[in-house]
Amino acid sequence: MSEIELSPAERFAKAKKSKSYPLVESFIKLLKFPMDDFQEQACRALADGKGVLVAAPTGAGKTIIGEFAIHLALEKNLKVFYTTPIKALSNQKYAEMVKRYGAERVGLLTGDTNQNSDAQIVVMTTEVLRNMIYANSEALMNLGYVVMDEVHYLADRFRGAVWEEVILHLPKDVKIVSLSATVSNAEEFGAWLDEVRGDTQIIVSEVRPVPLNQHVFFGSELLELFDEDAKTPRVNPELSQKHAQKMRAPINRPQKGRKTNFYDDRRGGSQSRIERISKPDMVEILDEQDMLPAIFFVFSRAGCEASVKACLSSGIRLTTTEQKQEIRRIVEEKTHNINDEDLNTLGYFEWLSALERGVAAHHAGMLPAFKEVVEELFLRKLVRVVFATETLALGINMPARTVVLERLDKYNGEGRVQITPGEYTQLTGRAGRRGIDTEGHSVIQWSANMDPASVAGLASKRTYPLISPFRPTYNMAVNLIEAFGRERAREVLETSFAQFQADRSVVGLAKGIREKQVSLDGYAKAMECHKGEFSVYAGIRREISDLERSLASGRVRAERGKDLRQSKGRHLQEQRLNQLKRDLRSHPCHACNEREAHARWGERWFQLHRELEAILDQIEGRTNQVARTFDRICDMLEVMNYIQPLADLTGEYEVLDAGRTLARIYGERDLLIAEALREGLWKELDAPSLAAMAAVLVYESRRDDEDFEPRIPKGNFGDILDATVDLWHDLEGLRHEHKLGQTNPLDLSLAQPIYRWASGAKLDTVLDSADLLAGDFIRWTKQIIDVLDQISQTADAELAETAKAAVDKVKRGIVAYSYYG
Repeated sequence: MSEIELSPAERFAKAKKSKSYPLVESFIKLLKFPMDDFQEQACRALADGKGVLVAAPTGAGKTIIGEFAIHLALEKNLKVFYTTPIKALSNQKYAEMVKRYGAERVGLLTGDTNQNSDAQIVVMTTEVLRNMIYANSEALMNLGYVVMDEVHYLADRFRGAVWEEVILHLPKDVKIVSLSATVSNAEEFGAWLDEVRGDTQIIVSEVRPVPLNQHVFFGSELLELFDEDAKTPRVNPELSQKHAQKMRAPINRPQKGRKTNFYDDRRGGSQSRIERISKPDMVEILDEQDMLPAIFFVFSRAGCEASVKACLSSGIRLTTTEQKQEIRRIVEEKTHNINDEDLNTLGYFEWLSALERGVAAHHAGMLPAFKEVVEELFLRKLVRVVFATETLALGINMPARTVVLERLDKYNGEGRVQITPGEYTQLTGRAGRRGIDTEGHSVIQWSANMDPASVAGLASKRTYPLISPFRPTYNMAVNLIEAFGRERAREVLETSFAQFQADRSVVGLAKGIREKQVSLDGYAKAMECHKGEFSVYAGIRREISDLERSLASGRVRAERGKDLRQSKGRHLQEQRLNQLKRDLRSHPCHACNEREAHARWGERWFQLHRELEAILDQIEGRTNQVARTFDRICDMLEVMNYIQPLADLTGEYEVLDAGRTLARIYGERDLLIAEALREGLWKELDAPSLAAMAAVLVYESRRDDEDFEPRIPKGNFGDILDATVDLWHDLEGLRHEHKLGQTNPLDLSLAQPIYRWASGAKLDTVLDSADLLAGDFIRWTKQIIDVLDQISQTADAELAETAKAAVDKVKRGIVAYSYYG
């Protein structure tokens, strides 16, 4: 059998026997567990000098490969960067590496934290690395490896471009270790990495290290989702039968004993109910079945908090006296710097009471310090039940024995939508602790709107596609021009994953064109008429049909009292219609005996021709789409004097002073901030007012109330805000002229609360006026501080000092604690 006929696994096994890897073998000796094949395969590829893309399920042990890259770097005396998508993950990974390699060899860079940045091993967020690349930082010298953990974040609509920028612009001799969740197009992503980074090995594993056993809570019964005796996956017949019986059954009264609630479902005029057991009773059953610790995924913050309260009210206690004392000790140690009055505002005592019973919530509205305590207590097996939103599934190391899904749909901001197979995989990926559990458990809480077959289909799919949302920004454009020049920047952008995917889709579309063209030619042949050019005759018929439809809808609108001013237009349409009818009757094909048969083929020709035109438009839109957007941005920045063409007529640009300012401003409002600084709009603002202006720039309200009118700070803030809004409108006009799309309007909702906070107001009053939970408030203040930091580094001396003062005024109390605690 030739080498090419071997499967990847067989080639790996053969190579494993034929070649020695001393660095891999020395690394294996440091591990607590033997390596899985996919881990060893990836490590050997790295040892061979290749880059790797590793796609494997949550909890499969992908980070071992990242740790081997660190091992290689240390052996070769090279630097290694370990990037993560969020600061919490960076902090967690930093703590792990300090424990393993020592504080002197490990650094941390997360934007607001800078520790030992010259270390040989540096953990950082991906944005920090992107900024280092654009600044041509000396820290990139002697860099051998970059580990990109959770690289599937590349698909994130808001931040995904950062991953592509890093992959495209890192020095070519740096090997990238890409660690991803199991995505359905790993081969496509790997092919792109191979194209832009050189030799990259793709390693895909769909094997969970801990098998997943899937159940449903059908009322108070815990049933298997799949038939255990079947050779191929199929729905448990008992579950299907019970569901069918319940759907046919009349409404019944609640049974005595366990608390239940009911989901109604109307079908064919009948009404049926499927009992849903309460959260406390579910916890008790899981405890009886030795299926704790468990994470309950509840798709709302209010639902998480309500579930904790329900458990407290029911008297659930999952801890011993010794564990309760240990919980209190850890909590007091982690929160001793928070003011007593703030503790009351944050609901500290209720939170502590739940923790002491082994129950907690976890969601983005919580104070970050509280979430970190929950994570630590859960890992220490002191908290045994966590009610969490799906954000917990994104990377934090918090495996459980059991994962419970309250429902299989969630609110996406506009309406309820089904969770995707990828989301299901991410959520259930937390089930099963390697080295502790022999199997993990996922549990779905059943309801009447759950069809057994569709649920089983969702649960049996293990992949989701990685789609790039990459598009150039104003900041990216000036940075690329400054670093590489316009032409090279344009070439690099044409190699983005977004363009790679667009080009591949064009291939598929082009194939469709060829197939449709054959059919189109056949239709044209079928409608040929011996009396004349039937395509012209068919075109007249089509235009008559369109006009009659338009006039009919116009008459309906006129009868309703609308569009009365369109009467002149309708008169012209009627004239055109009469002329077309005369042309139709006088056309030679009108006298053909087979006219209607030809017309049917003509109608098919027109329909297919319209589809073909739409495909051609799609191809036109996708070909060089990233580079075309870059060209439009360059044209707009040239008009605004951020860049100017060089005098040598080469098509290259020079970045002007305003452009250099723009190059140091990152975020959705990069151009608006740069332009406001250039025009000096904010120079008269004091520190609290500048903080309020930063809130206007970053905040996006969740309010649906169109009549809500937010308050704004008094004094000169209103006039300066009006000037800023006018500037935004001007920029929107320029964007429209250059076909660059629109941005969201400025949101004033948080301006007054942030002004009050920066002026020294108490936490409870600010949270109340902002209508925000503590965790949301912290998240927004961090973004506000980030904008103020950028202003302090790019504005003139006076405004820079105001921005620094604003940072100090915002970064106090629990905000400061969340930075430094």
